[in-house]
Amino acid sequence: MLHRIGFALCSDEPVSQSIPSAASPKEVEPRKSVVRIHFPTRNMTLSYYNDAFDLKVGDIVYVDGKLEGLRGRVVDITYNFKIKLSDYKRVISVADTEVKGEFFFAGSHFVTFDPTVLPYSKVISWFKAPDKGDDIYASGKDDSGFNLNDLSTMEISHDVAERGHNYYMESRVRYICLDGTKGRAIVDGTQIYELEFEYQNDEIRNLTCSCFCSYPCKHEFAAMLQLRETLKLITKNYEAQYQASNYFAAVFKGTLMSIAVDGKETGSILLG
Repeated sequence: MLHRIGFALCSDEPVSQSIPSAASPKEVEPRKSVVRIHFPTRNMTLSYYNDAFDLKVGDIVYVDGKLEGLRGRVVDITYNFKIKLSDYKRVISVADTEVKGEFFFAGSHFVTFDPTVLPYSKVISWFKAPDKGDDIYASGKDDSGFNLNDLSTMEISHDVAERGHNYYMESRVRYICLDGTKGRAIVDGTQIYELEFEYQNDEIRNLTCSCFCSYPCKHEFAAMLQLRETLKLITKNYEAQYQASNYFAAVFKGTLMSIAVDGKETGSILLG
């Protein structure tokens, strides 16, 4: 029996029925606030100044200062305040946790075949702050490849493959997607690692990981195991949906629930 789950977990704002004027409306500046943010990896709750975002309790945010790069969740907001700005660090970004769409069960993950439901750009904001403007990256490709159904052709050492298998079994591949032949993945290790690859006719090419190893790494091996499992489940249960869109995105069930459900006060879930 096939099962699916539908999410509608964004805020239910009333839709205005007024006729728009010819002039473009002025942007409303976010309301200034002091927010208390809990950082679970440090078990700390600290106060920050916010003048850039319309925050709500439950929002996932990133800040500057000593805890820069760590994910925090807003637990309290104060609008009536007077502070010395030099004493406070700021909120610098907010994760996009609004999720609306249909998901299907696929082992340890939920899978969607709609490219608009869970794009990579949304999910990566759940795990890390945006890159700084002065961050510069370089990349290259040697067009090397291997067969997904025979990962011995990946030329990975036994010890690294074993650690990668443990990552896979622990569902550390939090997200993986395939859009045509282009793939992306997010693996949760000592930090968040981003992977890219190309897939066609069971062949993987140009697999890279942001851990920047000069050899196949455990994050890559874990992602390939997850990709192989997900494609098998899709072929068995959801082949028509996949063929219709030539796209899938799979997210670890625990990740979707902790990010898109925890902290939400409105919305609905439809099981069917």
